[in-house]
This record gives sequence, C-alpha cells and structure tokens, in this order.
Amino acid sequence: MGDWVLAGANRLDVATGEWHPNSWVRVEAGRIVEVGTGDPPAPSRDSVRIDAGGRAMLPGLIDAHVHLTITTMQLAAMAHRPMSLVANEARRIAERMLRRGFTTIRDAAGADHGLRRAIDAGLIRGPRLFYSGRALSQTGGHGDFRPLDDAPQLCGCQIHSIGFSHVVDGADSVRRAAREELRRGATQIKIMASGGVASPSDPVWVLQFSEDEMRAAVEEAAAWRTYVLAHAYTPDAIRRAVRAGVRSIEHGNLIDDATAQLMAEHGAFLDPTLVTYYKIVEMGRALGFPEGSLRKVDDVLDAGLGSLEIAQRHGVKIGFGTDLLGETHEYQSDEFEIRARVQSPIDILRSATLVNAELLQSSGELGVIAPGAHADVVLVDGDPLADISVLGGQGERIPFVARAGEIVVNSLT
Repeated sequence: MGDWVLAGANRLDVATGEWHPNSWVRVEAGRIVEVGTGDPPAPSRDSVRIDAGGRAMLPGLIDAHVHLTITTMQLAAMAHRPMSLVANEARRIAERMLRRGFTTIRDAAGADHGLRRAIDAGLIRGPRLFYSGRALSQTGGHGDFRPLDDAPQLCGCQIHSIGFSHVVDGADSVRRAAREELRRGATQIKIMASGGVASPSDPVWVLQFSEDEMRAAVEEAAAWRTYVLAHAYTPDAIRRAVRAGVRSIEHGNLIDDATAQLMAEHGAFLDPTLVTYYKIVEMGRALGFPEGSLRKVDDVLDAGLGSLEIAQRHGVKIGFGTDLLGETHEYQSDEFEIRARVQSPIDILRSATLVNAELLQSSGELGVIAPGAHADVVLVDGDPLADISVLGGQGERIPFVARAGEIVVNSLT
C-alpha cells in the first residue's frame, strides 16, 4: 500500500453533482489526506504521481446486497457443494466486483468472517466486506430451503442451521441466533420478513416473523451498535419491519405510498435489487433455477421500477443493491442502466456511494473523495452523468481502481 498523488482528473462531487476539472487527490497509508484543483503537491520521496488524463474521478462504488457464496442458480445443489469449491468461486466473484469499480460490498447472507479475513489479508483481492453471516428465517420462511417432503422437526429447542440461514421460531430463538452471528463478527443482522422468490415453500405475500421476534433481533444488533436489514416485498411486511426498528428494507418491490411515508418518517432505507429479477427471467430456466421460483418472479418484476418512483416521491433514502445469484453475478453493473429508466444518473450514483455509506454507518469514510476517507477511487472513461452505461460491463471503461489506497487496477497510458 504505497502513497500516491492522482492528478489531472475531472472529479465528480457526488453530493452536489458538480464537476471539478483538473483535480488531484493525495493518498497516504490508505487514506485520502488532501484534495484540490490545479497543480498538485510534489510527490514525496516515497510516493508516486499518476496522471488521470482528464478522466472522470468517482468515489469507489458500494453494492449493499450481494451473495458471494451463492455460486450456482441450482439452489438445491448449494447444500452439497464442497466448501473449498464455494470459497474459490466466491473469491472469483469478489475479485470481479472490484474490477467493476465496487470497492465495498455488503453480503446479505452467506459470507462469513473467513472471507472477510481473506480479503483483509490480501488472499482475495476483493472489495471491503460487510457481512451478515447467516440470515434468520422462521420455519417455512424465505431462508428455509428444506425440501417440502422432509420429515417435520418440531423439537422445541431446535434451531436448524444451514450455510445460508438459521431457521428459528420465537423471540428467544431469534435472540440466540442473532447473538451467535454477532459473536462471529457479523457487521449487521439479516432477517426474512416476507416470502421470497428463491425459497420453495412461501408465496411472496406471506408475512414472516412477528414484531416481537423482529424486535429481539433489532435489540441484539443495537447492543453491538449495528442494525438489522430485512428481506421484505409487501407493504404489510415492510411496515411490520419498520415499526420493529429495522433500518434497511431489501427489495421492497410492492411498496405503496403509505408504507413509503412510514419509512421516510422512521429514517429507514430502501435497498432495491432490480437486476436480479431481469436475469432470473432471462437466464434462470437455462441455468437450473427452480421452476417454482421462476413462477414467483412475475409477482415482483413489473413492480420494481414503480417502487423506486414511490420511494423517491416520499423522500425515502434509496440504496443500491443487486442480489445476483450464481452465474448471473457478472451482470452486477446492469443495475445502473435499469434504474436509469426512472432515476437520474446522479441520483443512482448517490445511491451507490453516499446513501450506501450512510446505510453502512460509514459516512465520511466511504462513498466520498474527501480528506479522512478511505482511498477508494475510480477513474472512468466517459461521463456517467451523460451516459450511465460507461459503468456497465466488466469494467472495460474503468482503467483505474484503488481500494483503501491499494491500486488494484491501472491500465492508464
């Protein structure tokens, strides 16, 4: 992790939407120490100067809903996939995310402290990782992937755990499972508040977890100075979660005006994940996505863009997530163009930087190019405010990426 000065860039102030031509940024020990325009300071003996060549400079991007360890669309096969294989598949997924300019990600269930340690140690050259560990699901909920013909397991003391989730019932069991994930270093807790597309037994409209159960998770997270995110589609599920103190609503495709107003009043975030539904429809059958789940996609696909319009109208803080699974991870950056049908490019970029940084309780450290922030810097060929598609693909128009001061991509000439 060297010290460097990046000069000659067209820096975007994401907060104001203004460009600052001929900008420079000085980095030491992984942090931004100085930002300016015009002539940069002379590099010290131990630092280097890099010429941005007038390219657009953005803060590193943040994806607040990924699943590094769901490495195939054949979801039933995940239970039998060797962990050594999954770890290496997750490594490749993470490294490609970083290549696309995503310097920070929040894993919304599945990743653990081992992946976080591997990234921090440089064994995986991936984004900074906030991980939820196992999600919490009620019996028959979105995290309960047991086949429908499995024998019932009704021992009152049982918590059924798989690599992706804990199946728990009752506030005490929720509390115990949340404590276990927090003990294992989870940076936030994920719960399932409604039915979902991928799970085998629950329609999208099913309400999951009582408010008492949700509050137990919220209380345990708060004790660790963190928060709960909740998978939820319907207004009833969203309102129940928000009343219980959940900070982040994932997906939210079926939200209505009254529910959006409630979210805004409580300061809750909406983290839409539109690209995953498009890719399930387009590719799911060929990739072995379960037939029952394919039939459920129609319940949420068409409402996705409308949910953004409703949330914007009521001033809800809108984050940026993708929720891609298995072989579709490479389409992560398509989320930008899908959202551009209803959002302005600057609002999309704010979602993927400033809003997500606030969501991750890291305002001032992530999502900005400013003194004191982590040196997460991306250069782009082209103007993303004029054409958001320059952020698409696999980073072909992103010739420079730095994460925490480490230059991980540099094809500048």
